[in-house]
Amino acid sequence: MARCTAPVLGHRSASAAANCPACGSRGSRYGRYGGYSSYESYSSPSYSSSGSSGGGRSSSGGSGSSARPRWSPAGSPMVYTPTEVLALTPVRNSVENLAKLADLRDVFLCHAWDDRQGAAKELHDLLESRGVRVWFSEKDVGLGVPLLRAIDKGLANSKVGIVLVTPALLRRLPTEGIADKELSALLARERLVPVVHGTTYEALREVSPLLASRSGLSTAENSMASVAAKLAELVTLELCPATKP
Repeated sequence: MARCTAPVLGHRSASAAANCPACGSRGSRYGRYGGYSSYESYSSPSYSSSGSSGGGRSSSGGSGSSARPRWSPAGSPMVYTPTEVLALTPVRNSVENLAKLADLRDVFLCHAWDDRQGAAKELHDLLESRGVRVWFSEKDVGLGVPLLRAIDKGLANSKVGIVLVTPALLRRLPTEGIADKELSALLARERLVPVVHGTTYEALREVSPLLASRSGLSTAENSMASVAAKLAELVTLELCPATKP
């Protein structure tokens, strides 16, 4: 008895099925859906397409497909993965709910002390270059001002918390320093976006499983400039045409 070649070669086309010694004679019975070719009709879940993905796998997993979030302006060159859109949508909802509070900063940047002149400053500068109002300890805590009190005020007066996850932050968190207190306050709200830089979510999970459970953005898939651009789109509220002066 002839042996079917489907387990090895597959039957994803009518010709493949016809060439099989076991199934070739049955090709006419299957018609154009012969063998396993019917699987070709399945497609991935629908998202607003924005071209090919520039980020590959998202910061917490996902496929190479792309999606357009509803808040991304028309003509924006930013490409998001479906996982990023899913993770950022609750944060965007919070931003919209806070729209009437004009005095709030757009983001509070939580970072390790060791990153204040490096990756944290780079992200801060990129965000501000895009018009994002950032609470950043290096510029918002004056001489003689109690640091913890200033941080409490900054957290309370910001729409979104950005946690810059770096090797330095992973070293600091177990010591329960100021960064850990900031993180605890941010985790209590649905307005937190982790930005993983120079490390991985797997490494973060070893130190803070709770923070690692929050999907966000990663510079392994996006440049720091692209991360800043996505965050800027996330927190920027455009006036409706009817309400513009």
